[in-house]
Amino acid sequence: MTDNSTTKFGFVCVQNAGRSQMSAAFAEQEREQRGLEDSVEILTGGTRPADHVHEEVVTVMRELDIDLSDRTPRKVSTAELESCDVVATMGCSTLELDATTVDVRDWALDDPDGQDMERVREIRDDIAHRVKDLLDEFTPNN
Repeated sequence: MTDNSTTKFGFVCVQNAGRSQMSAAFAEQEREQRGLEDSVEILTGGTRPADHVHEEVVTVMRELDIDLSDRTPRKVSTAELESCDVVATMGCSTLELDATTVDVRDWALDDPDGQDMERVREIRDDIAHRVKDLLDEFTPNN
């Protein structure tokens, strides 16, 4: 668990190649815009990471001037997740954490992989709203 002055958010899916990457990028953007670099940590990963971020995800995020082309999906450990205050899963996880202090949220989002671009944009925009709401909830004074 992080200390009281820091809130740690985890964004997890199976491949860490779409939804969780978008979530982490939006959280990083919100953190910067709110001046929370010293009080918000962001973790993203997958249980079975892909080789690269999905092309359609890179494309729709680039439309918002967010570049995910250099990101590489990574494996996330249970210990890392249990160090988070909040973990958002993307609807593809059967994640079970032993830590009773972790608030796990299942966002039940469609996988953008292989979807048409309009659907990927809808998923992206849904994620942006969810991330903003999550940071509003846990960092209400900003």
